[in-house]
Amino acid sequence: MSTNAKDLRNPLKRARGLGSAQSGVSHWWTQRVTAAALIVLGLWLVVTVLGLMHADYAAARATLAKPWNAVLLVAFLISALWHAVLGLQVVIEDYVHTRWKEVFLMVAIKFLAVLGALAGALAVLRIALGA
Repeated sequence: MSTNAKDLRNPLKRARGLGSAQSGVSHWWTQRVTAAALIVLGLWLVVTVLGLMHADYAAARATLAKPWNAVLLVAFLISALWHAVLGLQVVIEDYVHTRWKEVFLMVAIKFLAVLGALAGALAVLRIALGA
């Protein structure tokens, strides 16, 4: 690699060939996309819940059993948990400095998020399919 005036990297970085891990932009975009999805889905959820305020159990269950409502509720659950994992990952990477603790916390958070997504999807499917 030739040295030119536009290369602003530290000479030690240039010598070692170390640079960006190339995952920061993807992480940033995913965080923003899930945030935008949560805004839209959160508004839908608030409107739906407010519409069910004075409804009985059967009416609430029938509303959530409608295909679009079930799909949107599962999308909300997945988006919320994915957004939470991304946010917690940044916090852990920034503030946990012991490697084994960082790895343990990341595995635990991802495990709990997957478990929560599966449990939530199962609950919505049970309502939607009338089980």
